[in-house]
Amino acid sequence: MDGSNDLVQAFNAIENGISDYNVKGSFVAGKNGRTPQTMSSSLLRKKSDPILISKFRFQMLRDFLTNLQEVILGTKLAILFPAIPLAIAADFYHFGRPWIFALSLLGLTPLAERVSFLTEQIAYFTGPTVGGLLNATCGNATELIIALFALHQKKIDVVKYSLLGSIISNLLLVLGTSLLCGGLANLKKEQRYDRKQADVNALLLLLGLLCHMLPMMLKFAATPGIYVANYTLQLSRASSIFMLVAYVAYIFFQLKTHRQLFDAQEEDEEEEKAAIGFWSAFSWLVGMTIIIALLSEYVVGTIEAASSSWGISVSFISIILLPIVGNAAEHAGSIIFALKNKLDISLGVALGSATQISMFVVPLSVIVAWIMHVPMDLDFSLLETGSLAFTIIITAFTLQDGTSHYLKGMVLFMCYLIIAACFFVQKTPLKLEPSSGALAA
Repeated sequence: MDGSNDLVQAFNAIENGISDYNVKGSFVAGKNGRTPQTMSSSLLRKKSDPILISKFRFQMLRDFLTNLQEVILGTKLAILFPAIPLAIAADFYHFGRPWIFALSLLGLTPLAERVSFLTEQIAYFTGPTVGGLLNATCGNATELIIALFALHQKKIDVVKYSLLGSIISNLLLVLGTSLLCGGLANLKKEQRYDRKQADVNALLLLLGLLCHMLPMMLKFAATPGIYVANYTLQLSRASSIFMLVAYVAYIFFQLKTHRQLFDAQEEDEEEEKAAIGFWSAFSWLVGMTIIIALLSEYVVGTIEAASSSWGISVSFISIILLPIVGNAAEHAGSIIFALKNKLDISLGVALGSATQISMFVVPLSVIVAWIMHVPMDLDFSLLETGSLAFTIIITAFTLQDGTSHYLKGMVLFMCYLIIAACFFVQKTPLKLEPSSGALAA
């Protein structure tokens, strides 16, 4: 259809100045440790113009300006960077707390994409294995940092809501819109993908779901009058250790023993080179992580004020709004790859990120909370766990045959809208957990 071709050409135009990786097949860690997440974020990057910088006489100044151009101005999300100083100024001058919350959310969007860029730059110097490990741990740095600050402030519900929302967002919103747009843009083509990577991720997501459901079922199965909160907490901590072991095995599986199942089949092309040096990338990564931590503290500290001012529940903000901001760059890249009929990369973005949160960020949060004497468990309550269960099950069914069309994407997207509507009407107050007591032991 002419309209579909025009749509593809329009999105191809977005990539002006961006190198085309020409990737075919599934991908987890290629020559330079690239993952679907880093490749997805790369579509929002802009090529720098070295001619202007070369006119400066001093080498140190040229190096600094090169780094500044590549890191700050090298993304199409650079327009959102002013939100960072505005958020800091809003906090310093005691502006309305909802304003601090909104500006912090906007500021986190380009930072999440830049962390992906910087880890990719470091991977050029460390090799594909270390690069893959970097992305396996830093791929969802924003969600992890927000969770840690929420734990520090004893806001366990915010931790659970935000992490749950990230999983649901990746599986239903990111994957759903990618399949929908890709199907509409390729009506005359059969969209296929390699099921091997999808099967591995679905298996781990189901394992994570079991670890979430058992503490909740233990609570409901207890004899009336029996206090089981301590047992639920102990089971959650033990399950978290097993989940982290499973995640380490998953990383070893995809980077070493079964790497051939995930490696991309790349066409002959000029090898990409690092845009900045190793220590420059490392320094920028440390600096941006500090800024993410500062904005995360603002988000966690002002979320109730924003909820009260906007008339929206904390659960809706945490489950729906926070993940949309954190996944904005990957979301856009995933859709573009789906439009270009490269579904393996789109699936790698959505499923890989969801698996990382479910099997790494969530159990790590439980372990860190244990160290901090905060009683966080894996019981995400009935409504939240039920939403997660149906999300994982319907995603697994959707991906079982290795083919895709727009109707599958529409169903996943509709499921996301229904879940979002559910949490929009829910008005459960935020609970602050005690910092000490029997459960914190």
